[in-house]
Amino acid sequence: MFEASFDVDHFVQLLTRLAIALALALPIGWEREFASRSAGLRTFPLVALASCGFVVTALPVLGDDAEAQARVFQGLITGIGFIGGGAILKDRKAVRGTATAASVWSTGAVGAAAGYGRYETAVLISLMTLLVLGVLSAVERRAGRQPDGSDEDGGMAS
Repeated sequence: MFEASFDVDHFVQLLTRLAIALALALPIGWEREFASRSAGLRTFPLVALASCGFVVTALPVLGDDAEAQARVFQGLITGIGFIGGGAILKDRKAVRGTATAASVWSTGAVGAAAGYGRYETAVLISLMTLLVLGVLSAVERRAGRQPDGSDEDGGMAS
């Protein structure tokens, strides 16, 4: 049976990790919202918070058991992939939403890194995700390709 207790230091550590996950996911969600994508300002922070939450919950329970930690991580990767899959839409001529789906996955990695206390990793993943979404979208537009992966007439670009 578990004994209930409140550890202020542990609470502050959890709050810090969750706040960092949230703060690093918000700009990604904002970028996707601003670009009028299927997932946006609410989805991305929630994915990062949930990923971080699963990690910080598992850490004290599973301890240093690498296999158990790997199972938690595997579940996160699968679950986030499922959420991202919902952002992908296919019609007769085009597949859309793959960048948003990949961004959801990346944001899950931000949350997991924050949960493990790997803030430098979380910051770098967040910044690089924003860089890819912002800079490479502009490059695709200049090349006559839409940021959603289709060319200007609606078909898939090669």
